[in-house]
Amino acid sequence: MACTNGIATRYQGLEVGGPDGLAAHVKKLAAERNAVILAHNYQVPEVQDVADYVGDSLGLSRQAAATDADVIVFCGVHFMAETAAILSPEKTVLLPDLEAGCSLAATITAKDLQRWRDEHPGAVVVSYVNTTAEVKALSDYCCTSGNAEAVINAIPSDKEILFCPDMFLGAYLEKKTGRKMRIWMGECHVHAGIDPAEIGEMRVKNPDADFLIHPECGCTAQAMYGLEMGDLPKDSTFILSTEGMARHVARSPRRRFVVATEEGILHRMRKEAPTKEFVPATRGAVCHFMKRITLPKVAWALEEMEHRITVPPDVAAAARGAIDRMVAIS
Repeated sequence: MACTNGIATRYQGLEVGGPDGLAAHVKKLAAERNAVILAHNYQVPEVQDVADYVGDSLGLSRQAAATDADVIVFCGVHFMAETAAILSPEKTVLLPDLEAGCSLAATITAKDLQRWRDEHPGAVVVSYVNTTAEVKALSDYCCTSGNAEAVINAIPSDKEILFCPDMFLGAYLEKKTGRKMRIWMGECHVHAGIDPAEIGEMRVKNPDADFLIHPECGCTAQAMYGLEMGDLPKDSTFILSTEGMARHVARSPRRRFVVATEEGILHRMRKEAPTKEFVPATRGAVCHFMKRITLPKVAWALEEMEHRITVPPDVAAAARGAIDRMVAIS
């Protein structure tokens, strides 16, 4: 971005911690702006550490809908900030870097979805939250990995379902719910890169660990098959959303966990369970879009009140129903 060099220069030499550090500066700016800072589990550690709330897409959406702050600084990717703007149209929603996009959201456009709907009149469209506002506007329901199963189960059994855009999550949901769906062939480049062979190697190296697998992963279908056939132990293999992973870690008696999702969540896990050990299933499972948000950019966003994310009123009104259904279903 054009402003990146200016941001780096503005905060050059300023340490993160301490009473005069950048983190304290961000918190002071947030208080002055009456701003809430929301950070996704995949954000860099220093951004998570200044956030008022760290969580998954569903939790962040609920926080955006409920906040009484005037400003929402969304430390995530573009579709998440759009969702916050739809849920809180009277708030100012800031995204510190406009290039924080999503490879999964980019796999389907509104034109693609409209064409698909036209081919299947009467079908119910369920869109994963990793989609643009325009796609949400053409959807009947949104969902996250945390409530996707409940959303599918809420749809009458005689209705055809079009699920987009994540093919791995879609295949997982078909097996979990027993509902046959039409599934869009999209994928998250980070989760698709976590394959069964790596999980197998990590299991041999960590026989005493719980294995936590995100349903977007390319290894999910094989993991489910392994569980059903008894090849994987049911007492230590869990397919969970990121928030489900965090909850599991807190209550599990295990001391070691192998985590198959984007590495950013390990920081939160280590903070919340400091006596336990966390190992990434795949080294380098990093979303570079998420990592575009840095602490200097958060400070810049609050100082300049940029970049403001807005959604056209007609698109927002059409998308609101699908998002409200997502937020309402636990």
